[in-house]
Amino acid sequence: MLTVDFSRFPLAAGDRVLDLGCGAGRHAFECYRRGAQVVALDRNAAEIREVATWFAAMKEAGEAPPGATATAMEGDALNLPFPDESFDVVIISEVMEHIPDDKGVLAEMVRVLRPGGRIAVTVPRYGPEKVCWTLSDAYHEVEGGHIRIYKADELLGRIREAGLRPYGTHHAHALHSPYWWLKCAFGVDNDRALPVRAYHKLLVWDIMKKPFATRFAEQLLNPVVGKSFVAYATKPHLPTAEGK
Repeated sequence: MLTVDFSRFPLAAGDRVLDLGCGAGRHAFECYRRGAQVVALDRNAAEIREVATWFAAMKEAGEAPPGATATAMEGDALNLPFPDESFDVVIISEVMEHIPDDKGVLAEMVRVLRPGGRIAVTVPRYGPEKVCWTLSDAYHEVEGGHIRIYKADELLGRIREAGLRPYGTHHAHALHSPYWWLKCAFGVDNDRALPVRAYHKLLVWDIMKKPFATRFAEQLLNPVVGKSFVAYATKPHLPTAEGK
């Protein structure tokens, strides 16, 4: 289940990609399949081991084209272990809402992104996320949980302040919003509630089968109740001596 739309965020074979806060690796895997040179970085050692295992399995199965590379590593988003301008593309998906110093994370992403490079940022959308917070304190009052809810203009303002130029936005995962509302209403740790179990089965079926009806419904509903807000931006080239 991808949050970044690669038809709006094109990726070329050989692009150097950083998936920052990669989690289980869903975007890193897709970039690897598309022929990129991928670094998946996260602070969670267990998830990084799992991502590394999947990278190896993908290579063994021939899922990535020749020239594609993939590395999984632990790291700190506020102190990235890379030189300036190391990457053509940076993806940070559902991470910034967890980090107190979100401006510091953006500054580090800009530092390691080359001029002309592209960045994709996804966060929980304000409306659906506000419903979750209203229904359940346990949803967000946990260690490492969500510490803020971004409004779209606020996130875009942060991106511009960091020196990036936004060029597109959209919403994603409308069908997942009701699932989380149910989870919050019945208890975030209560997976036995019948409405939660039933809706989860629907989501798994949708992810596996991708039927036209649910794909079409989600496209219609994304602008209204899409669970995630997605923003794309570029890092401007510095002016040349001739252009001054």
